[in-house]
Amino acid sequence: MNVLMMTNTFTPLAGGVTRSVVSFTDQLRRLGHRVLVVAPVFEHMPRDETDVVRVPAIQHFSGSDFSVVLPVGPFLSSAIDAFQPGLVHAHHPFLLGGTALRVARRRGLPLVFTHHTMYERYTHYVPGDSPALKRFAVTLSTSYANLCDAVVAPSESVAELLRRRGVRRPISVVPTGIDPARLAAGDGRGFRADHGIAPGAHVVGHLGRLAPEKNLPFLTEAVARFLERRRDAMFLVAGWGPSEETLAESFAEAGLADRLVLAGPIRPERVADAYAAMNVFAFASLSETQGLVLTEAMAAGVPVVALDAPGAREVVRDGRNGRLLAPESSPEAFAAALGWAAVADPARLAHEAHATAARFTLERCAAKLLDVYRALPTGQPSHPPEAYEAWRGAIRMLRAQWDLVRTVTSENEGPPRR
Repeated sequence: MNVLMMTNTFTPLAGGVTRSVVSFTDQLRRLGHRVLVVAPVFEHMPRDETDVVRVPAIQHFSGSDFSVVLPVGPFLSSAIDAFQPGLVHAHHPFLLGGTALRVARRRGLPLVFTHHTMYERYTHYVPGDSPALKRFAVTLSTSYANLCDAVVAPSESVAELLRRRGVRRPISVVPTGIDPARLAAGDGRGFRADHGIAPGAHVVGHLGRLAPEKNLPFLTEAVARFLERRRDAMFLVAGWGPSEETLAESFAEAGLADRLVLAGPIRPERVADAYAAMNVFAFASLSETQGLVLTEAMAAGVPVVALDAPGAREVVRDGRNGRLLAPESSPEAFAAALGWAAVADPARLAHEAHATAARFTLERCAAKLLDVYRALPTGQPSHPPEAYEAWRGAIRMLRAQWDLVRTVTSENEGPPRR
């Protein structure tokens, strides 16, 4: 099977979409399939790439790390001709997602779309954010999904939401898989030593992009309250983003600056070490489509305290592998849940966490994706013209709202991990 993957984000950018594309591409290739990835040019990208086509892009769009794809010429068509794809898999509903739609239509190929992001959760970056702008973001992804032959949702919660929004195409739940064995082999003691954390400290950990949509003010207050009650506790934060300075200031104001460790972006080979350095993983985001970092933490045997939201509710089993709190819970309730995890039986929590992670192996998830591919219709499908017109209208508005392009296409990405 020859699969054409088209994505606006790829290596060296770190983040959920990049990890998903890389993980599935590598696993499909291991299974004997060919995958051609089409992605923008980025600074510091690998020099030697196999079956990867980079398209021209404007670097550092509006001061960001993101690259905006420029109109592509005949060279892309030539590369696709030589590859002879059997299907097209898009990972965004715009930019190269639009190119994916045109390629599929012109060549009579089936089109798959993975709905990675709740785009309406990112409109707060745009001046004049409004309910109308959020509706536009929903229309953009929903209408694009209805132009595809199959839609992939990273979690059942997202699949249900897409159906309620009017997606009529077949939706399959396919999470991004993980490698439990690798994540379970981290050097937590070494990571602690590298960051000045005592071997016996109780470490509340967090890994991810540090940005407003991650509900960090809530998380900061909750963890600070817990640290005030437990003198041997530390807060280890691995990641990068615009809210990093605000987070540090909040801990300084609370008199807890010496109990906060900002590790910055983590190199891929040290991610398992970071998880292994934690006693509990704290997560308050309400904007996820899949709790990938939660699954990774559990593969390392680390229990999770999280708010009930898409992604988290598929992973966290309240009272078994952590605590899952109502989304309207107070920081005080979250701090109490961290206290529960601190005194619970660590061996039992680790056992339950490992069992949960085993359901999300890359092998299982890739097999589900292949089932989606094999069920695709043959021949040129017909699509409702209203879906195409809705998508076209949303694209026109997107071009006028370049701030949204900068934000929603970064997909919680940070700088390349160092």
